Amino acid sequence: MVQKVTVTEGEFAGWQMYDLQGTFDQVVGPFYFRPDADGRMRCAFRAEAKHMNAGHRMHGGCLMTFADIALFQIAYQEMEGASGVTVSLDSTFIDAAWVGELVEATGEVVRAGKSLIFVRGQIHAGERILMTWSGVIRKFQPRGQAPAAETAVSRQ
Repeated sequence: MVQKVTVTEGEFAGWQMYDLQGTFDQVVGPFYFRPDADGRMRCAFRAEAKHMNAGHRMHGGCLMTFADIALFQIAYQEMEGASGVTVSLDSTFIDAAWVGELVEATGEVVRAGKSLIFVRGQIHAGERILMTWSGVIRKFQPRGQAPAAETAVSRQ
């Protein structure tokens, strides 16, 4: 099981991240998250040379990966402990990020149903919007596990 870790030192002290040893997220990240004062989730990372394309601007694939990470963090409460997969992720690239910039994502759940969660957000560096995005998550229970609602009913 993937564990959340609270960062205790450095620039992201107080933020959380996942311990994702040996995963794509670990290679591309690290990506951090924490709720803002209003309870909305904020995700962030510091742009490094490994995130840039040949033009020395952040690679669009890096922004898309970050949007996918943010999609799930923003929808975390709506996931209700279920697993999920990205069904769609649409994006509009607006500006570039550069090495050393703090890149952040914010957003909101537009609608959450029994199996689908619709989310929209934006990625920015300071006041500059780098990308806007919208995505859909399909919730599911891993094979062999009953959904949380069915489990609660069966115990009554």
